[in-house]
Amino acid sequence: MGMIKSTETSLDEQAIIAAAEKALNDIARIREEVSKVIFGQESVVENTLLAVLAGGHALLVGVPGLAKTKLVTTLGAVLGLDSNRVQFTPDLMPSDIIGSEVMDQDETGRRSFRFVKGPVFAQLLMADEINRASPRTQSALLQSMQEYHVTIAGQRYDLPAPFHVLATQNPLEQEGTYPLPEAQLDRFLLQVDVDYPELADERRILLETTGLSEATPQAVIDAARLLEIQQLIRQMPVSDGVVDAILSLVRSARPGQGNASTDKHVAWGPGPRAGQAMMLCARARALYEGRLAPSIDDVHALAEPVLEHRMALTFAARAEGMSVRDVIAGLVKQSRT
Repeated sequence: MGMIKSTETSLDEQAIIAAAEKALNDIARIREEVSKVIFGQESVVENTLLAVLAGGHALLVGVPGLAKTKLVTTLGAVLGLDSNRVQFTPDLMPSDIIGSEVMDQDETGRRSFRFVKGPVFAQLLMADEINRASPRTQSALLQSMQEYHVTIAGQRYDLPAPFHVLATQNPLEQEGTYPLPEAQLDRFLLQVDVDYPELADERRILLETTGLSEATPQAVIDAARLLEIQQLIRQMPVSDGVVDAILSLVRSARPGQGNASTDKHVAWGPGPRAGQAMMLCARARALYEGRLAPSIDDVHALAEPVLEHRMALTFAARAEGMSVRDVIAGLVKQSRT
């Protein structure tokens, strides 16, 4: 009996390796297609794609004009997803996002309610400037991100699969904004910081986007294939060493766990969701980088996007001008030694 079982597992492993190699190839083609339209910003493209490949949502934080919107529309096109975009404003209502019931009247004068779906019924939803909407509207979106369905007048409507939200936030404009509550930030698998482009990339942007024609991205895969890749990522084995590295990093970011620097600087740390996000994204990153198994390097590279929005500094640390990024960099450095 033992013999049969072992051949089964090796066949199973071979199947997973073959599927992973096919996924590697698809992901390489996705990267190439995106780079025709988005110049530079490799880590931004990578982290945003990792969030989607790992089956989650991402929050893109950066000043206006850094092509956050362009990145999202490009990803939608390349991944073959049906996408919608909502510009968040203070007067946006929950029904503007999830939809509402309207009353219809037929020829005989009979009246009935009909549900008109809102923009959230898309495979890829871009939520622009999410921190400008009121908490009620934010929570309507964040609830649907968590539950993958909406309920209107007691009736449940499932969102399409796959369903991903890529939200953007402008860190400068604090007037008239409603910062997302910490518990809700946790719903984003990754936070992606979008910085200014490098000089060479900015030169390319100037030359290639102000002419008569601009490159248009082509679909490389479709929604069904994306779901397959997401399933595959969940089946990739993770070695004990990588699991331990994830646990020790996430736990070292929590006060009261024996890390002196964290106790001094961190008011509250990341919960178990951070570890789950790291497990999924490390596998996705391995495939993205052309490897069949995640490594400890993946954990270190993902520390910032996974942890940054899941912890907060003490008042004293903020007064000293420290940032969450500094603290995470310190923790990664400690875990390397």
